Amino acid sequence: MLQQMEGDSAGDGETELLDESHYVAVSPRPEPAMSNISENEFSCHCCYDILVNPTTLTCGHNFCRHCLALWWESSHKNECPECREKWEGFPKINILMRDATDKLFSEVVQRRRMEIQANPKISRSLLAFQRHGDNLGRARTTHNRGAGFFFSGVLTALTCVAVVVLVFHWGSGVMEQHDLLISKPVSHWTSEDVVYWLENLGPWTEPYRGAFQQENVNGRLLLMLGDEELMKKPYNIENSVHRRAVLAELDRVKALGVKPPQNLWEYKAANAGKSLFLLYALKRSPRLTIFYLYLFDYSETFLPFLHTCCPPFTHTEEPVESSFLKTQLEPSWQQWVEFLVKYCVLPYQLIAEFAWDWLAIHYWTSRFIIVNAMLLSVLEGCFLWRLWTTARLRTLPQQMWNHLWKMLSQGFAFALMWPFVPQFVCNCLFYWALYFSPIINIDLVVQQLMHPETQAQ
Repeated sequence: MLQQMEGDSAGDGETELLDESHYVAVSPRPEPAMSNISENEFSCHCCYDILVNPTTLTCGHNFCRHCLALWWESSHKNECPECREKWEGFPKINILMRDATDKLFSEVVQRRRMEIQANPKISRSLLAFQRHGDNLGRARTTHNRGAGFFFSGVLTALTCVAVVVLVFHWGSGVMEQHDLLISKPVSHWTSEDVVYWLENLGPWTEPYRGAFQQENVNGRLLLMLGDEELMKKPYNIENSVHRRAVLAELDRVKALGVKPPQNLWEYKAANAGKSLFLLYALKRSPRLTIFYLYLFDYSETFLPFLHTCCPPFTHTEEPVESSFLKTQLEPSWQQWVEFLVKYCVLPYQLIAEFAWDWLAIHYWTSRFIIVNAMLLSVLEGCFLWRLWTTARLRTLPQQMWNHLWKMLSQGFAFALMWPFVPQFVCNCLFYWALYFSPIINIDLVVQQLMHPETQAQ
């Protein structure tokens, strides 16, 4: 009896286990309740629309990227628009939520993205917000540089000291002969000064220097020489082109009263303030500076500059003395067309071509100027590309007007302060802008090319 009861109970247990296993086996798997998902779970707490490029803050709230950028630009606060808790670092896009919204609400998200791209105000806010994040990243990187940043600062300080020492050495040294001639009146020239003046005109004057030296021609006698005297003995300059070149340069000497500058260092020694002004003005605003030379320094500076950058179209190479005479002539219409195209499109190329022509005289200085002109052209191109990609070309006239007003005010301030600035300080500024400006511009070009706003959005 007991065995039968135990067998019945065991059978009932097996039956219950079978029933339970059958129940577990046949129970349906729960399916995700997709019908319960609504737009509220994927809505921005600023615009109350479907999230576009959702950005999650440290507090957990989600916002559209452009909504957060607009909020940051208007409030200038790194805090959540809803709970006012400050976020840490720079907010990033929640990739998982972005993929979910793109899949669930593809039509709405696509429509909203088109509206955002067509709105220039939102584009500017996004660029400013991203620029803020990039600056935070660069500041964090600079803060973490450690010893490298320290040694970079030491190198900069040593560079400044080197500039000061070099300027002091050059400024306190004995003046060379060409430095004396550009400040010495022609009536006080000695026979050695006259021979040196002829030597600077070019190698074509070598056959005539001996006659001038034998006749002991000084400055007073040089001023009385004319075409007939140069053609006859003892000078015997029978070549008409050579005589015209000597007389043309002699007319310049008579007009100035001293030897006219013929290279960068002579021009700086004769026009210290003007050279410093032109150096900084050509870097900041080449078009305005060249226009200034056209209006106020046409024959002495603008004409040689134009003939050097846009030489006349000739099929044969001309002698040096003939090319010297052509720099004093009016340019042809072909030269004007070439000059105006370069002036409007690539003004820094004009400066590079002018420096290239002086490569044999100023070897390293010309190379620094050429490299700096190329870097400034890249920076100007990045600026125009940024205006184009952000749909801000219509603001270009206003920016040009602001730039014009800024340059005029700075030029007026420079003219007022120049008499009170020590010459040593001016020399430091001159050599710094000439030799160290390219190094600074290299860093600016790298930043512009790596910056998001220089790329198409």
